[in-house]
Amino acid sequence: MSSPCARVRRVGLFGGTHGNELSGVLLVRHWQQDGAEIQRPGVEVKPFLTNPRAVERCTRYIDCDLNRVFDPESLGRPVVEDIPYEVRRAQEINHIFGPKGSDDAYDLIFDLHNTTSNMGGTIILENSRDDFTIQMVHYIKNALAPEPCPVLLIEHPSLKYATTRSVAKHPVGKYQT
Repeated sequence: MSSPCARVRRVGLFGGTHGNELSGVLLVRHWQQDGAEIQRPGVEVKPFLTNPRAVERCTRYIDCDLNRVFDPESLGRPVVEDIPYEVRRAQEINHIFGPKGSDDAYDLIFDLHNTTSNMGGTIILENSRDDFTIQMVHYIKNALAPEPCPVLLIEHPSLKYATTRSVAKHPVGKYQT
């Protein structure tokens, strides 16, 4: 369980994990050009285009789903010529924002997605015991009220998540229809 008083010092804002989901891509590009609205004193906020080749082609992925290869096996694979592009990219992202599971990992990663499901703006969490993300979601829901902001918990007791956002100490997914 995380400490509710732990200070967040580094935040990653990811867009383009799936290259055909353009809301996050557009926001990341906007923030890379002018990050004034996301900067806060004492916090490093890094907007990051996660899968630029897939974005360039406007396709979900090139070789495999980037949001499924942040597992120990993929992150530990030797870099060879025929390694899938997204596995290599996952290793690069883990190097920049992790290493996953370490004290050096970014505190928080928001991974911005789109969906064709009729779920509106939805926050995805992977851990109901993470006090920080629970408090943050409560704050977000209150700030957006009266607009709804559903929260989907995809927690499983024996599952280790291999999502892009799982590199952070506090992973959060945000889906928009």
